[in-house]
Amino acid sequence: MPASSPDAAVQCTVLPASARDPQGWLVRETEIRRSRFLTYLGRVEDEPRAREMIAALRRRHHDARHVCSAFILGPARDRMRSNDDGEPAGTAGAPMLEALALRETAPGRTDLTDVCAVVVRWFGGVKLGAGGLVRAYSESVSAALDTTPLVTRSRQAILAVDAPHAQAGRWENELRAAGVAVLDACYGAAGVRLRVAVPDSDAQRAAFAARLADITAGAGRAEPIGTEWIDHD
Repeated sequence: MPASSPDAAVQCTVLPASARDPQGWLVRETEIRRSRFLTYLGRVEDEPRAREMIAALRRRHHDARHVCSAFILGPARDRMRSNDDGEPAGTAGAPMLEALALRETAPGRTDLTDVCAVVVRWFGGVKLGAGGLVRAYSESVSAALDTTPLVTRSRQAILAVDAPHAQAGRWENELRAAGVAVLDACYGAAGVRLRVAVPDSDAQRAAFAARLADITAGAGRAEPIGTEWIDHD
């Protein structure tokens, strides 16, 4: 099994875009021994969103025999669920989940997360057997992933920098010029709060503190206010 890096500061997820589906899900269809398999992949932020996607597809394809699903959630990939939806136990949801969990986004790296896979099946009259079902559901998800755009995201430390009104514009411009991601600027009566993102490591936070001190002549201070996963372009 490829090594996973759930605690790393970089991971991949599905790009939330598609020209084929109005919900932004990516779709791939295949036929195996007269059974029709329609696979959907979607980016989901939490379990309620994943279950909403599954429920929506169940309503959309109410005439299908099975609507099987699997999803992985969280930076640590610690929430994994699957459902066979009437197929023999272990022949649909589990192989779908394995296809997601073992997907390599780079050599030796399996870090795909915040993704839901739904495979809709219309029975064509020919039984596939347990082994055939496992292969069909696993390969349906793997083949869909082959054509799915992924995006890399990284864990960023979010810092607040309070600036005087007279200096806020210059500080923001110089931070941006130095390659710092300035997320927003909130203007208040006492001053301006700049919210910035830097890679979440001690070295990067120290480098930012030094850069900020240089730009502000020692007047600026960075207050940590949390972390966020931010997509890379």
